[in-house]
Amino acid sequence: MPKPGAHNLITDIAGLTVGNATDEKIKTGVTVLRCREPFVAAVDVRGGAPGVRETDTLAPENLVGRVDAIVLTGGSVFGLAAADGVANALSHSGVGLKLSDAGPAIPIVPAAVLHDLGNDGDKNWGAMSPYNKLGGQALAAASETFTLGSVGAGRGAMAGTVKGGLGSASMVLNDGVMVGALVTANPVGSVFMPDGKTFYAWPWEQDGEFGARPVPQERDCVGPIPPLSRLAQTTKPGANTTIAIVATSAALTGVEAKRIAMMAHDGIARAVRPAHTPLDGDIVFAISSGAQPIPDGADAFRPMMLAEIGAAAADCLARATARAVYEAT
Repeated sequence: MPKPGAHNLITDIAGLTVGNATDEKIKTGVTVLRCREPFVAAVDVRGGAPGVRETDTLAPENLVGRVDAIVLTGGSVFGLAAADGVANALSHSGVGLKLSDAGPAIPIVPAAVLHDLGNDGDKNWGAMSPYNKLGGQALAAASETFTLGSVGAGRGAMAGTVKGGLGSASMVLNDGVMVGALVTANPVGSVFMPDGKTFYAWPWEQDGEFGARPVPQERDCVGPIPPLSRLAQTTKPGANTTIAIVATSAALTGVEAKRIAMMAHDGIARAVRPAHTPLDGDIVFAISSGAQPIPDGADAFRPMMLAEIGAAAADCLARATARAVYEAT
């Protein structure tokens, strides 16, 4: 029976650490996922208003297809500077591609941003945004255990009309393959059913990780726009977004990682209603440590394993999204 890993965090996959840096004055922050060795990576964008860095680098037809770290950050376009802080720190430590003896190491650090500029934090930071510094601080704080909720990139997040946040979850499959998810939940849609208490993700909950609410007594049949969604309000494009990373210990190619990222988006759709709107910038990165080879003994076996991993990634992402809101303060 699949079950959560030891910490129920994405860092249950060996080789991963996560760090948060939070600025309480600005009410924003940065979350960095660090890979001990370069991980195979891909990305899939489904939202209509994304803010990204180095996503084309991960396209299967391109050269690199691996990452040293991934940055999830608040701050909209200004938050992309957090990846500079991470890349500079990693390069200074000798991490990254070495294309010549004379040049510095070149880390691959994709990033995705959410919009939290509309909250009541002090955004009067002058000519230099704080995100470069916050990126370096988050990298320095990276650990196998980390706090969820209103921290890091989740500090200024909103999920519909309630507080959003940072969430994570993991799952060990029957063959020992580990799958995990990390998410910053800031969707325009709602994570709650119309009762305002039951998460849409409740069928996938493990061990009471987001409150162990009882089975809802009524179906959600209020229409396509739940009461706790922001869609009933005046909402500007780019003011929302769910940004996520799913990871596995299984050895995947770049093309296979892309398929896992695509499947994992179903986890957002299970946990948020509606999802992938024109007002969201929903993005999922998928990464693979390569620690556990997938046997090729039968022609159909590998696609079946990939299907199981993708389904587990979607389940983990749904759970992580609910945990993000449940842990938020």
